[in-house]
Amino acid sequence: MAEDFGRDIGAAERMVREWQDRAAEKAEKFTRLQQQVENIAVTESSRDGAIRVTVASSGMLQDLQLADNADNRPMARLGADIMRLVQQAQAKIPGQMQQAVEDTVGMGDSAAQHVLDQARRHFPEPPPEEEPPARGGRNEIRTPVEDAAQPPRRPQPPQQSPGRRRPDDFDDEDFGNGSFLR
Repeated sequence: MAEDFGRDIGAAERMVREWQDRAAEKAEKFTRLQQQVENIAVTESSRDGAIRVTVASSGMLQDLQLADNADNRPMARLGADIMRLVQQAQAKIPGQMQQAVEDTVGMGDSAAQHVLDQARRHFPEPPPEEEPPARGGRNEIRTPVEDAAQPPRRPQPPQQSPGRRRPDDFDDEDFGNGSFLR
C-alpha cells in the first residue's frame, strides 16, 4: 500500500511539472506575441504620393507626411483623403495581427482568437473610395435660406419670472431710498 502511495505522488508531481512547463511555454509565446503586435505599423500613401500616413497596432496615427503638392487640393478633400488613408491602414491591422498569432501562439488559442475578433471589430474594412464633387478650389459656407412667405419674427423681450422681485421692489427700511452715507 505504501508503494501505491509513492506512485501516486510521483504521478502527481510529474503532472504538476508538465502543467508548469506548459504554462511557462504559453507565457513565453504570449510575450512574443505581445512584442510582435506592439511592433506592427501600417503605412498607406495616396495615389499621387502627396499624403502618407502610418498607424500603430492600436490604430493611432503615428506619422502624417504631406508633400508640397498636397496643398493643391481643397481642405475638405485633403481632410477626407487623410481619413480614408488612416482607415485603409487600420483595416490591415487585423491581418498583420493574425500573422503574429500564427507565428507565436497558434490560431487554436481561444485568447488569441478573442484578440483577433476585437481587432476585426475595431478596424473594419474602410468604406469604398468616393470622389468628392468638384468645387473649383474654394471653401464654401452655406447658410439657411429664410422662407420669404413668412414675415420676420420680432424679438420678444425677456419675461420676468413671477417669483422674482425686481431690484427697485426691495423693501429696505434701514436706509429708505437714500444713501447710507448721508
